[in-house]
Amino acid sequence: MTGLLVVTAVPAEAEAIRAGLTASAAPTPPDVTVPPDVTVLPVGVGPAVAGAATARLLALAEAAGHPYRAVVSAGIAGGFVGRVAVGGTVLADRSVAADLGAESPAGFIPVEDLGMPPELLGGGRTVRADPGLLARLHAALPGATVGTVLTVSTVTGTAASTAALAERHPDAVAEAMEGYGVAVAAAQAGVPFAELRTVSNPIGPRDRSAWRMREAFAALTAAAAALH
Repeated sequence: MTGLLVVTAVPAEAEAIRAGLTASAAPTPPDVTVPPDVTVLPVGVGPAVAGAATARLLALAEAAGHPYRAVVSAGIAGGFVGRVAVGGTVLADRSVAADLGAESPAGFIPVEDLGMPPELLGGGRTVRADPGLLARLHAALPGATVGTVLTVSTVTGTAASTAALAERHPDAVAEAMEGYGVAVAAAQAGVPFAELRTVSNPIGPRDRSAWRMREAFAALTAAAAALH
């Protein structure tokens, strides 16, 4: 994928992806580097910093006369129990800002239902993955689960909030913290976007003993190896 920008939240995710790309680029010599047509960078945690940093990277590349042809938000995520297994790989058909809206006695109100002028909402809470890019990723990763990936600013950590989120988003398979921000930056720049996640833990009451970080990072490396 020429001119591919892959952004992660933290360096460990970027390192896992680089390891996969390096392994797939050539088995020898041992000092090969990430393919030159792929840029992998950690941009920070949360939708605001991830979106701002991605927008800057896209703008700088365009100004230099070498615009990126696609951007992928990648990393680890929590998975909804019964929808994707821990250690599984997920491709987002759309990235949704799950907590962008308002609380009310009757429940959560999505931002698009608050009566604001449509021009203030941009794409609303949902940015769909580029169909062509998603198809190529899925062809490379046929075992990946395709579904909605939620972007949250606060990681879900109670049974009640998990149940409410699952009910509001019956097609959601995972949650992370950056996808929507990266997606908005890509949409504003007119660059195809997709989101790739591997699952480190089930979404639910916070229990670090249930986290499988090593498995998730290994799956991220394996997914990266299949992409190039």
